[in-house]
Amino acid sequence: MKRTESWSPLVVVLASVVSVVAGGMSARADDRSVNRTKDGVGIQGYDPVSYADGKPTRGTQDIEFTFEGTRYRFQTVTNRERFAMDPQRYLPQYGGFCAYAVSRGYRAPIDPLAWRIVDGKLYLNYSKRVQRLWEEDIPGNIAKGDANWPGIAAKR
Repeated sequence: MKRTESWSPLVVVLASVVSVVAGGMSARADDRSVNRTKDGVGIQGYDPVSYADGKPTRGTQDIEFTFEGTRYRFQTVTNRERFAMDPQRYLPQYGGFCAYAVSRGYRAPIDPLAWRIVDGKLYLNYSKRVQRLWEEDIPGNIAKGDANWPGIAAKR
């Protein structure tokens, strides 16, 4: 049975404003620019806020927030509220696809435990082995990924 949590009216209003401003329009079901499970869950169900706290943790289906068509799960109501107030702060780069793959010009799935925060941004990788390759030149790989991502994200 799902718990229903009471949100303060201010959080609900601010989350709506953030979603409209950040999203512009709702995501389509066939949008491939976000890495999500078949049932629409981002980061394979991991709590995006938990990465910022240094301890990636699976969220629970009882505590979710939908942002731009992707459902994110959280370990706590507090984490959900932190995300709702500033989703861009917690969302993984490159739609949650492997940062190394994007730096090489393609999409690849991720291991949610192969991660790193650089300059306040979350980067995920296919595996810890691939993450080590990505870490050999973090600034260069981020620059390549940033350059490649618009074209990759636009492909259906």
